[in-house]
Amino acid sequence: MDYTLFPLLVLGGFGAGFINTLAGGGSMLTLPLLILVGLPANVANGTNRVAILIQNISAVLGFRSKGVKPWRAGFWLLLPAGLGAAAGASTAVEIDPLVLERIFGIVLIVLCGVVLFQPRKILDGDPADETGARPSVKSFIVFFIVGYWGGFGQVGVGFLFLGGLIVCSDMNLVYANAVKLFIILFFTIISLGIFFANGQVALLPGLVMAVGNASGAWVASRMSVKKGAGWVRSFLVAFAALASLKLLGLLDFLWGLLAGAQ
Repeated sequence: MDYTLFPLLVLGGFGAGFINTLAGGGSMLTLPLLILVGLPANVANGTNRVAILIQNISAVLGFRSKGVKPWRAGFWLLLPAGLGAAAGASTAVEIDPLVLERIFGIVLIVLCGVVLFQPRKILDGDPADETGARPSVKSFIVFFIVGYWGGFGQVGVGFLFLGGLIVCSDMNLVYANAVKLFIILFFTIISLGIFFANGQVALLPGLVMAVGNASGAWVASRMSVKKGAGWVRSFLVAFAALASLKLLGLLDFLWGLLAGAQ
């Protein structure tokens, strides 16, 4: 393990915590860094959950400091998301992640359209309004699937949670972000426990990265309440578009074309 690269873990963690709190996809930054310091890919996948767990605790507290309480609307989603996360983490080594990444890339493109053209319900309203989420069979199925992806690969799961919350409720986008983080906090405990039990967690680099993740999450959670849903929407669409290009392999393809042209 290359300890001289640990400052990069803190810096990358801050960026990931900020991105994950406002949108999703921060793990596309942190997973390569964990591999860079010398962790195998499977251990990096498990270790990343340490930083995400602490990041989401910080983010939820940051929202709480601004009067946003996500646990009431998000509590009933913990069961399907938790069951999905347990199933996803248990099968993480049995399914080709490349196939799921390609599917997820297409889903993100659809999500961009939903967020851009959704009625103004996601922009209007009080971000501290705890109404809007309603239990239903549809929401149970949607959040089981989202939880499965989170348990399996984690990358970009925040996008799926926001999409699910927008489709299954009439939450303000800022409040939906807070609910997203609250749910991910709890199902990360489940998936982290499974990875830890299988010896696929390296605590030291995970805790070092968590310092950055927690700091970025705290800053982003307070900024989102201050700046409002319109600002969050712009940030979300931009990073969802970048994540979809990455997951579909188009970002690497374009980078290769640019490198070849030099």
